Amino acid sequence: MSSEPISEPDPTGLVIFVGQDRAGHWLVQDSRRTLEGRFISYAAAMHYAQAERDIYHASVEVAAMPLTPLVSFAPVGCDERALPRAA
Repeated sequence: MSSEPISEPDPTGLVIFVGQDRAGHWLVQDSRRTLEGRFISYAAAMHYAQAERDIYHASVEVAAMPLTPLVSFAPVGCDERALPRAA
């Protein structure tokens, strides 16, 4: 058994998408919808996606359609409470 790390992504595994939502925010999301990052530019989003690709042995793709944010960009309403701690 080799102890060398796998350098190629698993073809049936995780895909990390880089794209924008309909409002123009840059997002990084994975195909399992368990990862989301928000960025100020395409370059920043791609840099993060490539780092995550190496960790998870995933492939990176530019999204063909607008991404839907997993977490809303809307401010917390006056009748809502923010979480006491972030994850």
